Amino acid sequence: MLDKAVSVLDCFRETGGPYRLTELARRTGLTKTTVHRLAADLVRLGLLERSGEVYHLGGKLFELGTLVPRRLDLREAALPFLQDLFEATRETVHFGIRENHEVVYLERIHGHDVLPLPSRVGGRLPLSCTGVGKALLAFAGPGLLDEALQTLLPRLTPHSLTDPARLRTEIEQAQVSGLAYETQEAALGVSCIAAPVFAGGGTAVAALSVAVPVARYHPARLAPAVRTAALGLSRVLRSASAA
Repeated sequence: MLDKAVSVLDCFRETGGPYRLTELARRTGLTKTTVHRLAADLVRLGLLERSGEVYHLGGKLFELGTLVPRRLDLREAALPFLQDLFEATRETVHFGIRENHEVVYLERIHGHDVLPLPSRVGGRLPLSCTGVGKALLAFAGPGLLDEALQTLLPRLTPHSLTDPARLRTEIEQAQVSGLAYETQEAALGVSCIAAPVFAGGGTAVAALSVAVPVARYHPARLAPAVRTAALGLSRVLRSASAA
């Protein structure tokens, strides 16, 4: 039953809901009766909330999620640098880690101009379609890059890279420059510059980025701020791991 309950919660991973009971049954492949019973238990435990005929994720999940040690430590260490990067650019700032072939976003800071981005805190996007993801992919070791290039590369927009050779070239350029670039590959009208974050060794533990409307995309102006934030956070993490 635990597996089935988790499958109900996983339905909310993509958009966060809300969903009706019939939609949860369709997404899980479980019977409506089973989903009704599981949803009732999850509501009782605070893992789901019910509003009329629809279900939302419960507040207890947020409380527990914020206490995951590695993510909490990274996010708390990163926040001052993310805030500095936002103040320097006044553009949307992202911070994420890698899980398998996806970026998991731990923080997002945006200003008054809310960009039409698919990213959200706690959400996931493909490594190959995002600046943060490319920075992570560039410094995750050759094994992961080769593995990623052998899979079907996802397409979020018509500009997403689905050609393994082109993606490899971009990743190799990122390895040389220490910066990853993304142009309307995750969302139309938005481009991004990202840099890896290290805690020791050559494998990135996270990456941060600035996302801007294409009309304001000036890499020469934005890149130094992104690089400075990533280097500053890396120094803090290295010092903490050496202590």
